[in-house]
Amino acid sequence: MTRGPVSASSPTGPRRPHPVSSQPDERSGRLEFGAHLPLIDFGTRASLRGLKEYARAAAALGYGFLCANDHLLFARPWIDGPTALAAVIEDSGDMALATTVSLPVMRGPVQLAKTLAAIDVLSEGRLVAGVGPGSSTRDIGLEPASARDPGPPIWIASWGAPAGLRRAARHGDGWLASAYNTTPDTFGAHRGLLARIRDREGGARPFATAVATAWMYVTEDGDEAERMLADVLSPMLSRPVEALRALSLPIGPAQVCAERLSAFARAGAERLFVWPLADDVRQLEVFREQVVPLASV
Repeated sequence: MTRGPVSASSPTGPRRPHPVSSQPDERSGRLEFGAHLPLIDFGTRASLRGLKEYARAAAALGYGFLCANDHLLFARPWIDGPTALAAVIEDSGDMALATTVSLPVMRGPVQLAKTLAAIDVLSEGRLVAGVGPGSSTRDIGLEPASARDPGPPIWIASWGAPAGLRRAARHGDGWLASAYNTTPDTFGAHRGLLARIRDREGGARPFATAVATAWMYVTEDGDEAERMLADVLSPMLSRPVEALRALSLPIGPAQVCAERLSAFARAGAERLFVWPLADDVRQLEVFREQVVPLASV
């Protein structure tokens, strides 16, 4: 990405077509941040008004990406990702719109391609099409006309399986890792493997990396941070709290969250997409104002 911070007035101002790059911001060399749309019911039912407010806040705070995850079946109610992303196009300013990820095998590759191409056209070329593992190149080829030729960048998700990493290296424009399925050390090792595969096979095209689904809650109250792990994430993900504590999720005091971001940046992450667990808009503000300035990114 090569654009600068988005001003508070931009979500309602005139928009211009903005091609999405697969490269980090070369002017700053800094880790770029995105915000996941709050699509899961954590006790507060989602609404169109709430999603639009969230998108406008993310744009005003300078987030570079607005992301939508895709689960057809999940432990909690989940608003459809592509539908939600399309619904907030008008409120998303100049942010890139990313699916992190979409499921072409489950949805059907042709139907999903049609949906994503429509989002790309309506957003004037701001879509990044992230797709899940198990897809072939034919599955994820966006045949319907988009806003660009040859179409939006396609980032392929892999949580670390060798076959998935090879698929991302050989066929994708980028790789999506998952913050609750990796650590900075593991991310760095997988990034190195991707680089070796691409070097061996002559991959010279730009290639993006991003860490998605970074569950986030910034608080100086240790009990509140523990409650987010034990009462919210652990039952939703069916994982023991100890396993979640071993990750580098931005949950807890601002300094701790900043150190975890810095670790991902040192491991070579170019982008990190946060997902607030509660108080969505306020947490976006706290993250930008209190965490990012402390991080070495």
